[in-house]
Amino acid sequence: MNHYATMARRHWERWLPERYSSIQEPVSFFSALGEETARQIADLTLDLAGDDPPGEDYLVKVGRLNMARLQAEEIILPERILLPPEPAAGQDRDDQDPGDRSEAAPASQPGMPVIVDRSHPSWEQVNAEQEELAAPS
Repeated sequence: MNHYATMARRHWERWLPERYSSIQEPVSFFSALGEETARQIADLTLDLAGDDPPGEDYLVKVGRLNMARLQAEEIILPERILLPPEPAAGQDRDDQDPGDRSEAAPASQPGMPVIVDRSHPSWEQVNAEQEELAAPS
């Protein structure tokens, strides 16, 4: 299974338990879903990136292609992988926000940022760290 398949399996198991339990062969289902999603993202990435502008240097091209891939993922993942939760999903895990992708992030991306708002238990610590960084030296 590719990383989209793993992301889908984790998300569906957690947020779509009824749909997940109805899948006869989860490994083949999520493998196929992951491969199809990867193809859709690759195709959309090429469309979004467009043609290479004349004189574009290597690093600019890499940045353009990476942004196109991220935009493609932003469009495709909610349609195919990160579907809205079922009404009763998440009741047993402290009502964790389904938009929190820290659980769905693959192990190959451990540095993914976590969004912390004022209601998050770590708000005060993060806020203090940010104020320290922003303070003039």
